[in-house]
Amino acid sequence: MDIVLALKALIMGLVEGFTEFLPISSTGHLILAEHLLGFHGMEEKMKVFEIVIQAGAIFAVCWEYRARIAAVLTGLGDPKQQRFAINVLIAFLPAAVLGVLFNKAIKAKLFAPVPVALAFIVGGLVILWVEKREKANPAMARINSVDDITPADAIKIGIAQAFALIPGTSRSGATIMGSMIFGLSRKVATEFSFFLAIPTLLGATVYSLYKERALLSASDLPLFSIGTVAAFVSAFLCVRWLLRYISSHTFTAFAWYRIAFGLMVLATGYTGVIVWAD
Repeated sequence: MDIVLALKALIMGLVEGFTEFLPISSTGHLILAEHLLGFHGMEEKMKVFEIVIQAGAIFAVCWEYRARIAAVLTGLGDPKQQRFAINVLIAFLPAAVLGVLFNKAIKAKLFAPVPVALAFIVGGLVILWVEKREKANPAMARINSVDDITPADAIKIGIAQAFALIPGTSRSGATIMGSMIFGLSRKVATEFSFFLAIPTLLGATVYSLYKERALLSASDLPLFSIGTVAAFVSAFLCVRWLLRYISSHTFTAFAWYRIAFGLMVLATGYTGVIVWAD
């Protein structure tokens, strides 16, 4: 095995895991990391690699919430579990439908450093606005349990998640901020974002792997395994950390990070310090 390539696979896995569930866009970071690590000429293979390592992040959430997932799967006769499962399905549908319809066009036009950087900045400004609104009107957080979410809430959250089809927006960021706008507490918005990630990311992974199945090769298994394990471990640690963090902090720090990161990409590209390929 090429040691340098294995190290790059490890780094990409860590980037995926540490960014997938934070409101900072895993896709955006992966696009930029791919450019920095020099995967030029391997774009097609990297598509498959990024799909596979995303599965590692999904499994991390499944493991963290295995008790609730088991309760839902074994208790679908229970109205409470039925309502929860239906709400997750409803919230999943907008991004799933729009993703199938516009995925090709989005990848052709927006999967590049400059659009990603702009999405980082805009997303950061949205987070600042949502947190300012939350601070001024704390009573607007009317939902304090994922079991209190209604189908009407779920469809609105699903529409918010669909904005994350724009690279650099952040699926978790769009979902959490949208949820907070629609009345979920910060903790419930974050937890529901994790649950919603399971069908959303799993569906995207299966669909993308099927489309790119011709690029799959047994010889890639070692590198894919390194990236997937790295993504699983880092995502698991990140989910645990984020739940503790939001118990006493807002998302404002992530907003400023997004803005600074986006400006850095634009500045380094404009000055030529880093040549971001289109």
